[in-house]
Amino acid sequence: MTAISGGYTEVLVTVPTTIEEKPLCKVYKRRWVILAIFIVYTGGNSSQWLEYACISNVVTKYYNVSSYAVDWTSVVFLLVYTPLIFPASYLINKIGLRKGILIGGGMTALGSWVKCASVSPGRYWVTMVGQTLVAIAQVFMVQLPPQVASVWFGSDQVSTACSLGVFGNQIGLALSFLLIPIAVRNHPDMEDVGSDLARMSYVVAGFNTIVFILIITLFQEKPPLPPSIEVAKKTDCSQDFIAPIKRLFRNTSFILLIITYSLNISVFNSFSTLLNQLILTYFEDGQEFAGRVGLLFIIGSMFGAIGCGIILDKTRRFKETTIALYILSAISLIATTFLLGKRSQTAVYIIGGIFGACIGGYMPVSLEFTSEITYPEPEGTTAGILLAGSAITGVPFTMAYAWLIEVIGDVWANVAMTIVLVIGTGLTALIKPDLRRQAAHAVTINKEEEKNNHLA
Repeated sequence: MTAISGGYTEVLVTVPTTIEEKPLCKVYKRRWVILAIFIVYTGGNSSQWLEYACISNVVTKYYNVSSYAVDWTSVVFLLVYTPLIFPASYLINKIGLRKGILIGGGMTALGSWVKCASVSPGRYWVTMVGQTLVAIAQVFMVQLPPQVASVWFGSDQVSTACSLGVFGNQIGLALSFLLIPIAVRNHPDMEDVGSDLARMSYVVAGFNTIVFILIITLFQEKPPLPPSIEVAKKTDCSQDFIAPIKRLFRNTSFILLIITYSLNISVFNSFSTLLNQLILTYFEDGQEFAGRVGLLFIIGSMFGAIGCGIILDKTRRFKETTIALYILSAISLIATTFLLGKRSQTAVYIIGGIFGACIGGYMPVSLEFTSEITYPEPEGTTAGILLAGSAITGVPFTMAYAWLIEVIGDVWANVAMTIVLVIGTGLTALIKPDLRRQAAHAVTINKEEEKNNHLA
């Protein structure tokens, strides 16, 4: 448009106002400190999940309780999760990420100290009280890896960061399998067993107290500027907790993912809880061997989690990766069953690591897949619902697995679990890969390029 004014020709350029301004974003170096604190925070809690189950033969003798009673020290983590996850998610939405993690860290430390007072043959109930407190604390952490990743990391690192957040949970389990069978020996004298249990309890309590102090002094709510366009464009959901849940349960792909995740992780939880009993069936006095197998199982899961996170950041192939991990998990479980019968320690080590890599890789992939198909809903809420599904199925799965092992033997029990994984694979194939978060990122980038081209 042109106009004549005072002998000069004015050129008026009309710039379209429909093109959105690109939000101001920045990725901060301190994100790695925040993630490191979150890793040790979740590791300190998860290390106590199988704390007693991985030495079940010692615990049953010291406290004079049944193996089923010892199983409940891990089952309680699944049992309390279901009724508490929604209140915890609501509370975290209201008070913020930092305060939610402070609650989880404080309760983990408190439960650890309570268990220090449980080292006496007549105080198994005190052990369960402390274990229950630690189990309650988990609801303030296990659904948070996607949220921590999205709040602090850019689009090209968010899947890797989520995988590393899950890594903390795995490293806690790995340390349990490695150190606890060594720290608590199967002594003939119960006083020696009590001394080992006391030493273990004080070390765990001291570690979690240090972690709680780190959270108080160093953990931050969020960076001054958002790390990515997707995070910048998300609306504040802290004032509306119910509406996102209603929308989520109208998402068919999300419902399918809840079911498939629940099946896969319930198999993982059942196998991990009863691994000590499975190993001792084939290897006499194999407590430490069971611990080493569990260690390789968890180390494999850590490498699987990190590797799959990197793959997702590079390829964005969420559905394909999920299906591949499901198939490999089923194959690995059957191979583990076969090799246990052969009583070859080397073979059990190898396949245990492979099985762990498949199951461990599946966890962060599913969490990130959930964030993609439910964007822009809050990551903590979506992950919480996903994990609640696995907690609901986890208790009956573990009890049923223990019953099947006792009634029909471990071989057919593992066959049953493999069938569950096959069913989960088929259901995963039905999920529509509607990657909404990636679409939002692409739309904003395209608009920015359109704006730059127009101005040029």
